[in-house]
Amino acid sequence: MNRTLREDADQIISASLAAVQPDAAVRRALEGFRRRGRVLLVAAGKAAWAMARAALDVLGRVDGGVVVTKYGHVQGPLPGITCCEAGHPVPDENSFRATAQALALVEDLRAEDTVLFLLSGGGSALFERPLLPGGELRDITGQLLACGADIVEVNTIRKRLSAVKGGRFALACAPARVLSVVLSDILGDPLDMIASGPACPDGSTCAQAGAVAEKYQLRLSPRARALLDVETPKALDNVTTHLTGSVRELCAAASRACAGLGYEPVLLTDHLDCEAREAGRFLADILRTHAGGGRALAFLAGGETVVHLTGSGLGGRNQELALAAAPSIAGIPGAAVFSVGSDGTDGPTDAAGGYVDGGTDAALRRAGLDVFGVLRENDAYHALQAVGGLVVTGPTGTNVNDIAAALLRG
Repeated sequence: MNRTLREDADQIISASLAAVQPDAAVRRALEGFRRRGRVLLVAAGKAAWAMARAALDVLGRVDGGVVVTKYGHVQGPLPGITCCEAGHPVPDENSFRATAQALALVEDLRAEDTVLFLLSGGGSALFERPLLPGGELRDITGQLLACGADIVEVNTIRKRLSAVKGGRFALACAPARVLSVVLSDILGDPLDMIASGPACPDGSTCAQAGAVAEKYQLRLSPRARALLDVETPKALDNVTTHLTGSVRELCAAASRACAGLGYEPVLLTDHLDCEAREAGRFLADILRTHAGGGRALAFLAGGETVVHLTGSGLGGRNQELALAAAPSIAGIPGAAVFSVGSDGTDGPTDAAGGYVDGGTDAALRRAGLDVFGVLRENDAYHALQAVGGLVVTGPTGTNVNDIAAALLRG
């Protein structure tokens, strides 16, 4: 092979992300759509702009709309639609203002009207009208993210603190019908948890919310604790949902890309949900087992890991996963590990993830950096940046979890 391992990784990443763009899925969901009354569009999440553009391509026009997505993800104006950018993973005032615009848009609708609701991952932070002061909601969100709670636990809490989550947005649209197109970013595709289910009956309970608060010893005001005891809608009769996109599709696309480059792909799991650094070490250990076997192998794992914050550095779960693999594959020729978020962002950084190979650990040491010390500080971003290990894609227009791969050239 004349290509470098990094070139292989970049090609696999590019091909995988291209295969899970939401455009085709939105078009499929709108096949046969019949306009009756007014048609209003609300799109929320990291893929909101791309999904809205695809919907306009099919429908031609809408009678009004609001798109709310992450900063840097609006790629241009959309006719008849107000495009907003807001905070993620913690909501900010722009999140609240954009959601207020969406709620105003769907006031006083009639039964013959339709709200086209396009939802993707990240919507929990971006699409929010809190039942608490904004600062308090941000503090609770920050606590959940810092303690290593998984996305289901996080959303179980967030639903009860919101006027739009847990099915409450669909109630606000009634009696109009809601046609919901959902791009999944949660393992197992639980509709009520994707972006905290604004148009889906809530399957979680007050008891479960209380258990999460107790498990992580959340600091909650009396008002917040009282909201955890208010039950969310358990049935909605005005919603039709189309679920599309998932980490399974991302893994399948990565597998095809690996095979096209001459690797034998092995799908380890599409339900990866452990500590990020443990996943990185595990992938590295797999490469150590198979090194020198004379086969070109690609071990794939899709899902969403978690990070427990112990330091004050900069990074994300994909960067931590990759960096943690570096010591175990040090000196192994033809070995590399990468991990990326399909939305093009990883944590509060401009990188999608990270890449390491058999020479990364030595390069870090020459730069005066120790992997274990860096991980203690959760500063994977700056360490990978120092050795050319950041993967930067820019906003991708999709969001279907993460893909990690361990490559071996025999």
